[in-house]
Order: sequence, then structure tokens, then C-alpha cells
Amino acid sequence: MILQISTTHNPATDLGYLLHKHPDKFQTLELSVGKAHIFYPEKSEAKTTISLLLDIDPIDMVRGARNLGGDGFALGQYVNDRPYVASSFMSVALSKAFSSAMNGKCKDKPELVEVKLPFEVTIAIIPAPKGGEILIRKLFEPLGYQVDLTRHQLDTKFPEWGESKYYTLKLTHTITTKELLSHLYVLIPTLDNDKHYFVSESEIEKLLQKGEGWLNDHPEKEQIIRRYLINLNSLSRLALKRLSEGEEMDEIDDELAEQTEKQKRKETLHDKRIKLVAEKILESGAERVLDLGCGEGKLIRQLLPKKQFSEIAGMDVSYRELMKAKERLRVEEMSPKQKERITLFQGSLTYKDQRLEGFDAAAVVEVIEHLDVNRLKAFERVLFEFAKPKTVVLTTPNQEFNVMWDTLDADDMRHDDHRFEWTREEFSAWATNVGETYNYTVALFPIGDEVENIGAPSQMAVFTYGN
Repeated sequence: MILQISTTHNPATDLGYLLHKHPDKFQTLELSVGKAHIFYPEKSEAKTTISLLLDIDPIDMVRGARNLGGDGFALGQYVNDRPYVASSFMSVALSKAFSSAMNGKCKDKPELVEVKLPFEVTIAIIPAPKGGEILIRKLFEPLGYQVDLTRHQLDTKFPEWGESKYYTLKLTHTITTKELLSHLYVLIPTLDNDKHYFVSESEIEKLLQKGEGWLNDHPEKEQIIRRYLINLNSLSRLALKRLSEGEEMDEIDDELAEQTEKQKRKETLHDKRIKLVAEKILESGAERVLDLGCGEGKLIRQLLPKKQFSEIAGMDVSYRELMKAKERLRVEEMSPKQKERITLFQGSLTYKDQRLEGFDAAAVVEVIEHLDVNRLKAFERVLFEFAKPKTVVLTTPNQEFNVMWDTLDADDMRHDDHRFEWTREEFSAWATNVGETYNYTVALFPIGDEVENIGAPSQMAVFTYGN
């Protein structure tokens, strides 16, 4: 990945003084997972350009980084775009390469610190997986940048595959060097959903320091804070409080309360589903329970108060979701005895894993519809043949009910990431076949209010081994 900063300030070679990097020297900095190279592809009094090139070592990434593949991809740590796109790696490199300039210091020409220079910044390539061009513009344009974007195809040899989430970003602005670097430091990782470092309270300090003087007035400040802190609510809330310093907190509280109320209404069906799943697991008599695709840990939270369960484990393919689960379950605040009951780990539903063996019951709540159909057989073998819990409680949407949603047509799916959605007949046929193949009896249940000839919004199968 490469970032270039150009200026036509007269003389443009002043850029070398501002960034504390001599135009005639090629410099290399060591990073935790590779190197950063700093050089000048052009230098003259009319125009000077400095380049920051990151050379990320994929092997070091796998050995040392905490999260590399994003959500929903079991091999993400081995096959991913991290070495090739501007992400949290670039932010770290910026702070290390240009720390003096970022702190507003210039030893040889201190008068330049407050001078607004004409800058042109090019970043190739930057991903925007959730928000795309609209999000990029909403982040940079309120700060006065002229934004030019070029979106790239997935593969130029196969144009029918469509466009990718990757852009070449060009920013133009007349601004101080310190302001430019602080904007890049904060907003590049804001676009990055998968930070390579552990996000804790210390990240709030960095965010507020680099956002001083501009973040509080940014119309997207809440979104910037939440995305920068990977949507960890406790950290985001604390950062908003710190940033506002008591100002407009009533308005923020009202807005958060309204969002919470909307979320509660939205989750009514989900709450019914979680409650019913918990009831079925309790009825099974299970003591050791496994939640496959546990997400933020809502089912685990339902099960925790029940003394019947000696061990509750949650597995998810997304490290970020596991972090949210750990936060929302308040694992760090639990007593040692309570902590012993909970295990959270990263894994995939389609790969044999010894950690899944030995449980009395397993829950798979609204998960299988996110799998490709050709991976279902692997999932079946992993769960029903190898892990082989005594009870499996599995839920999935009822495709027939989609006509009841105002925003959906009959052929639409409820989520962009769903690979399929089954009718009641299709689900029953699949569940029956699984039961016959792996020696489980099957009972089917509706979830939510039923509509004649359509059924309920979701459907459940309870598999019991050997009966």
C-alpha cells in the first residue's frame, strides 16, 4: 500500500523540513509486521512529493497480529487484503514516520508549522466495505477536502463480477501539515473494520489527541468514534463523554435513548428466538453447552444465570464479535468461579475442530443461512458426525414469511449476507435428512407469531441423538 503527499507551495522543498525527512535520503522504518519505506519520487521548488510505502510481511501478520481476516471468513488470517490496502497499518506508520510533524514541530523552519499549504494526497488502495463512496465523502468533505475517487473492479478480466470495495482516493486541500496528518491518522482506520491491534481505553487517548480542534465539530463525529473503536459501545460512550466535556450531553443521551428504543423494537423477534432456544436447551438437561456463531453473546447471557450449566462455550468466526461478547458479558468483572464457566474462541463451522467435541447441547441460531450451499455438507459432518452433541437446537428464517415485511419482495432475502433462505417444507426436508443420516430424531417448532399459509418468521429444529 502506498500513500503520497504532494505540495506546490513555493518552495515545495519545504515539505522535507516539515516532515523531517531529507529529500535525498531513502529511509526505512521497522514495523511490528514489516517495514515502511519513505522516499521522494519528485523534488523541485515547483512541486515535491513524498511517498510512504508499506511492505507488510504476511507471515509476521499471522504470527503476531490479533485480527486479520475480517468477519465471516475462516481462512482470513491466511488469505486477506491486509498487506495491500491502506488500513490501521498505515495509521501506525504515519505516526512513526512523521511523529514530529504530527505534533506540530519543525526544528529548522518552525514558522512553517502554522502555514496552510496546498496539498494533494493520493492513497492507493483504500477499502470502504461498509459505506463506500458516500462514507468516504462524509468523512473528508466536511473538513474541506476535495475528494476524487476511482472505484476498482473485482477483476478486469471478468467485468461481469462487478465492482469491488476498493478505491483510489485523491484528496486536495490547503491546510497545515499537522491538520492533514491528524485527519489521515484518524480517518484511515475509521474506514478499516478490522484493526490489527487490540482496541482498549488507550485508543481513546490517541483518538482525542489527534482529533483535537476538529473532531468535536465534525458532523459524523459519532460514526467516526464508533468505527475507530470498532463499535465497542463502552469505549465509544466514554470517548463521546470525554470529547463533549459535558456539552450537549442531554442531546446525546436523548439520541442514544431513541436509538436504544428502536433497537429494542427491532429485536423483538430475536428476543423471542433466543428465549425459545434457551428453553429447549434447559429442557434437554444439558450441563455443557456450545453456542456456534455466538456473535455478541446474547444466548450466552440468557444461559449464564442458570446453575444447570457447568460450562458455556461460544464460538464465532469473527474476532470482533467475540470482543463484543466479552465486553457485553462483562467477563473481566466476573468472579473467578463464574469466569471458569465461560469459554470464547474463534473458529469455523465448516472445519473439523476437537474443541467442539464433548458438549451435551449445541445451539446454531440464525447461522446456517450465511453458509454457501455447497458448504452445508461440511457443516453437517462437523456438527452431527464429529462433534456429535446429544442435543442440537438450530434456527433459520422462514422464507415464506418475507412477504409480510414491507421492505421485502417475495423473492428477496432478509440480509445481504444470506446465501439462501428455506421454506418450511425445504427446512423440514433438510432436517429430516440430517436426522436420518446421523441418527438424530427431529422436532420442528415455529418462532414468532404464525400467519395462516405462511407460517412464522423463523423456524426451529431440535435434534436429539439416538432416540
